[in-house]
Amino acid sequence: MAKLYFRYSTMNAGKSVEILKIAHNYEERGKFVVVLAPSIDDRYGIGKVTSRMGMSRSAVVISKNDDIEDILKLGLESRAIDCILVDESQFLTYEHIMQLVMIVDTHNVPVICYGLKSDFQGNLFEGSYHLLVYADSIEEVKTICWFCDRKAIFNMRTDENGEIVVDGDQIEIGGNDKYVPVCRKDFLSRFFSRERSGRESI
Repeated sequence: MAKLYFRYSTMNAGKSVEILKIAHNYEERGKFVVVLAPSIDDRYGIGKVTSRMGMSRSAVVISKNDDIEDILKLGLESRAIDCILVDESQFLTYEHIMQLVMIVDTHNVPVICYGLKSDFQGNLFEGSYHLLVYADSIEEVKTICWFCDRKAIFNMRTDENGEIVVDGDQIEIGGNDKYVPVCRKDFLSRFFSRERSGRESI
């Protein structure tokens, strides 16, 4: 039976590399893979899954009001889809997650979603929240803290001067220029110290 997978991590943990590797492994065996990417993520161009090591491939773009089942309908009717891979799944809506659930349960197609669990303030994204609720399998992709050797579980946002950002919109697209992965200890001490002083930088 197909399953809905949610594999989450902080920034810099290799999520995009995992997607590219899985897609390659399926296609090497003659399987048909569909890669999806939210339109909001435009760091390397819309409709691209790109790793920090430079590897890249095109993806089907998902916008806020799109129905994923409708987008994939032609593929599902003309050729069996063996796997669906989703990059930056934290940006999906509740409706998108339920559409993926229906694809798994109705068409028996495995769906593997990669994304962040929480934002720079430690709050869940909409897509992540509903994946944690509905996914059959939840796995953590691990990386280490920017400041120490502990496991990173938070994403710390910084500004152009390297100062820690504690307020702002939940979604602000960026990479190493705006985010660093940190452990709980460093997140709590530095985040709340920044809130109090307004001056701490990394």
